[in-house]
Amino acid sequence: MAKVNWFPGHMAKTLVQMSKEIKNVDMIIYVLDARAPLSCLNPKFNELCTDKPILYILNKVDLADDSISTHIKEMLKNKDNSDCITLNSIQSGTSKIIESIMKTLCIKKLQKYEKKGLSIPLRAMVIGVPNCGKSTLINNMCGIKKTKTGDKAGVTRGKQWVALKNGFEILDTPGTLWPNLEDQDIAKKLCIIGSIKDEIVDINELSFYLVNLLQQYYPQVLKDRYDITINDDALLTLDAIAEKKHFLIRGGDIDYDRTCAMIIDDFRKGRLGKITLDQVKDV
Repeated sequence: MAKVNWFPGHMAKTLVQMSKEIKNVDMIIYVLDARAPLSCLNPKFNELCTDKPILYILNKVDLADDSISTHIKEMLKNKDNSDCITLNSIQSGTSKIIESIMKTLCIKKLQKYEKKGLSIPLRAMVIGVPNCGKSTLINNMCGIKKTKTGDKAGVTRGKQWVALKNGFEILDTPGTLWPNLEDQDIAKKLCIIGSIKDEIVDINELSFYLVNLLQQYYPQVLKDRYDITINDDALLTLDAIAEKKHFLIRGGDIDYDRTCAMIIDDFRKGRLGKITLDQVKDV
């Protein structure tokens, strides 16, 4: 598979904007896709957020492995001046939880304002890689659709300030990667969860990589979903899936395009079950 790297101009512009806006916010809301949370940690964000309280949100937790989500949640909660929660941003009731944690993380600043008799809204910047669910989360917190959302990378293109109830202000930023994806395992996982556009990757090779991961960590998932016998060889597993689904082309050859596209789609839609591509050993 050719090296995966996606860093269009608007992402470079976003990083510049974020570096300017960071001084105007009280804290960071860092949204991570729970299916690959470690791979979603952008090293460029870490450089920007060194002195700000951070609320990590493991989003799409309904699609992820519960035990790994719990482990990573505790790891992130133990960082200085940070907290972490797990949620599914399309469900209601998240706003009060997030607002409560925002107040706790910024308690010293709030007490300072109170002593001076000031009523100044808490301001937070929401950051994350593309397609992690930032805009959906903000819309949920608002109770109304104020930001554009989509199930593919690159929907949000510009910063958007959004006023919430109870005196909170949120800055939504475009999903942003980093200039050089040196770790190609991370790059492939970001492709699988939809943080990198499908148009720039080979879906067949990506599916082969996914099957390899599943055979290693979740072999029963493939057996149960496709009613096949698992092979150590990912290519043989792909063949078995195609034959079971009758995804064949003229002459009886395997239709890899159709088979591989189906497997990626099954993963993204949660049809394979609760899976986390980043394992505890990656921590």
